[in-house]
Amino acid sequence: MTETRRLYYEDVYRKEFHATVTECREAKKGYHILLDQSAFYPEGGGQPSDTGYLNEAEVKEVHEKDGELLHYTDIPLQPGTEVTGRICWERRFDLMQQHSGEHIVSGLVHEAFGYDNVGFHMGSDVITIDFNGMLDEEQMAEIEAKANEKIWEDSQVEITYPSPEELKELPYRSKKELTGKIRIVRFPGSDLCACCGTHVTHTGEIGMVKLLSVVKFREGVRMEMISGRRVLDYLNMVNEQNHRVSVCLSAKPTQTAAAVERLAEENFRLKGQVNRMEEKVFAGEAARCAGAGDVLLFQEGLEADSVRRLADAVMQSCGGRCAVFSRNPDGSYKYAMGQTDGDLRQLTKDMNQALQGRGGGKPNFVQGSVQAGEKEIRNFFGNQVSEA
Repeated sequence: MTETRRLYYEDVYRKEFHATVTECREAKKGYHILLDQSAFYPEGGGQPSDTGYLNEAEVKEVHEKDGELLHYTDIPLQPGTEVTGRICWERRFDLMQQHSGEHIVSGLVHEAFGYDNVGFHMGSDVITIDFNGMLDEEQMAEIEAKANEKIWEDSQVEITYPSPEELKELPYRSKKELTGKIRIVRFPGSDLCACCGTHVTHTGEIGMVKLLSVVKFREGVRMEMISGRRVLDYLNMVNEQNHRVSVCLSAKPTQTAAAVERLAEENFRLKGQVNRMEEKVFAGEAARCAGAGDVLLFQEGLEADSVRRLADAVMQSCGGRCAVFSRNPDGSYKYAMGQTDGDLRQLTKDMNQALQGRGGGKPNFVQGSVQAGEKEIRNFFGNQVSEA
């Protein structure tokens, strides 16, 4: 086994280092490079690995296996080669901010409610934390406020390796029983946890945390959060969206919510007017088709619910089967078809197959859409239907 000196524990801010290749092993995809020392953090503790370069060889992943630090590259590096390692610092610092922010939030949740962090994933966009207890949005807001207060205190993060005797006296968080040399990370006033990940040295470097959502998950909740630069990126994105809304509504950026509420109320009122007008039109169609038997109708610009209501109105009076089609913006057609006391299952199956459609419903009433034009629809129904 090749022992590698872990430079990322000695200086978490080290972006570049020099090392000697001790082994190069061919793997299924590329090569595993082993070094005498490395600043590349391997995947572990819920934190993704560093990426970067060894000379011109791109390091795509780093994993620890059986105590060895394996750097995954596409090209080989011969043993004895002197290399310069360069960490992708933007990625590393982002992960440090996310991981440190997660510790503070998890510690405060544990302190306030006694819940454990039972699942943790650092994604490229958000961090998810699973807690084994319930939290609502009001409680989440309280945790967020307190977490940011702790961040802005700019306390020094303490990392220690307590003796077994000292460890017994520490109320640290851990998801599993640990043995051997235990690395304890303390965020003063918020968290004490066993962790192998990389962290900022002062809480102020986290910048800020933003808790985005909390939803029920299994026996507890799943929380989404972001920290550091991701908060700024998120706020810029939200601000851009709000700016576009404010322009569309001719409202000040601070008044978009009220403008949207007014628009929603107006839309609700107009929908009511449209529905009442449609009811009159549909009643007229039903009267015109009274006693006509099977009916095929094409109507422009109807929503799916309106197609359903028209088919229902006409089927009550025509004495046969009524099929209504309305074209979608992409050229396909939505449909509704009904027959009082009828059985449309086989016809619907044949129609969907012939017209590349999908849909279904009750034996006497079905809805769906077809990827076909008006001519194809008319040809399918042929002499089966008398068009009103």
